[in-house]
Amino acid sequence: MPHKKYFLILSLLFFIEFLILAVAPHDRSDWALENVLVLGFVIVMVASYKKFTFSRISYSMIFIFMCLHEIGAHYTYARVPYDSLLISYFNFSLNEMMEWDRNHFDRLVHFLYGLLMAYPFREIYCRIAYGKGFWGYFFPLLFTIAASMIFELFEWAAAEVFGGDLGVAYLGTQGDVWDAQKDMALASLGAFIAMLIVIAINMRLQKDFSQEWKSSLRIKRKKPMGEDEIVKMLDEQDKD
Repeated sequence: MPHKKYFLILSLLFFIEFLILAVAPHDRSDWALENVLVLGFVIVMVASYKKFTFSRISYSMIFIFMCLHEIGAHYTYARVPYDSLLISYFNFSLNEMMEWDRNHFDRLVHFLYGLLMAYPFREIYCRIAYGKGFWGYFFPLLFTIAASMIFELFEWAAAEVFGGDLGVAYLGTQGDVWDAQKDMALASLGAFIAMLIVIAINMRLQKDFSQEWKSSLRIKRKKPMGEDEIVKMLDEQDKD
């Protein structure tokens, strides 16, 4: 399927889900706040499509993550009724089996954020920064971790600004003082697993994998930079 058609189909499906879940959310204010970043992200994706078309794999991963986020936005992350649905349809309680005393949908989504978004970040890095070998896996991992941290800071700032029930609903800590750290750890774990999967696939299929990996770790410039480079640039300016 052509990339444009695939992108349009996923966009249409997401738009349909968005409209359905926009009807009578549990907390309209929290739903609106949760979708601020979604709106910005969608605008960037559409505006940049012609200049930077992702692979179908990346589009699929982004689509799945965005759909899960909309479910969390509809119910608020602390109230997604996954356990109630399991009990209703399968007479099985995941929370009871795992001895959980909180709603863990937010934990799942943070893990899947790392697992699903690390590859699109890798595609951006490899195609723009032309990262190869070790760095083509390491820096996308770091970027995913950093983005997770930035989002936690955004949540904290939003909770400070809006406060009250809206701030509590948006943070979704459910009384856990280490909630942000656990969310970041799960996102990091998901991204790490994603990169390990990509490495395993490339080791199997890429003929020059080991050569590229070794080449990426070689020192390309033996002379120091820092103050030596500044002096060199100043000298060049004086000559001009």
